[in-house]
Amino acid sequence: MTQEKKQEFTRRLSCCNRGEMIVIMYDILMSYLDEALEAQEKESYEEFRSAVGKAEQVVQRLKEDLDFTYPIASELYPLYQFVNKLLAFAVCKNTADYIHDAKKVLKNLYDGFVEAAKQDSSEPLMQHTQQVVAGMTYQKGSLTETLQGSESSRGFFA
Repeated sequence: MTQEKKQEFTRRLSCCNRGEMIVIMYDILMSYLDEALEAQEKESYEEFRSAVGKAEQVVQRLKEDLDFTYPIASELYPLYQFVNKLLAFAVCKNTADYIHDAKKVLKNLYDGFVEAAKQDSSEPLMQHTQQVVAGMTYQKGSLTETLQGSESSRGFFA
């Protein structure tokens, strides 16, 4: 994953609420699956295996974060297990077909979580974070982002 992508995900995570957090996790997962597909096209098995391994870690995290007090968790868990099996088959057989199948399953779930996140009006998970303002000034070929907020209240003693 590129440094720019990591910064984008970090920025999104710093101001998201609970519903948006799951959407961001799915975006990270899809990014790793896209990396795996690119590596497969380049016939780079090590990169392919690494990207699929990172995707498996995200799916594992999604499984661990399920709250079984809600009935939907009992339906999501087997789907996540199925996706993990598809990813394992992809590595074992060194083929992108299983990645495409996993993306189909995850795309339907992603669309549902996007709709649910739109209805979530809860507070952001992280408090006392800096605000990011984009578009105030421009540089040649890029957009400048400015951080706003009090730096004095950040850190260990905040």
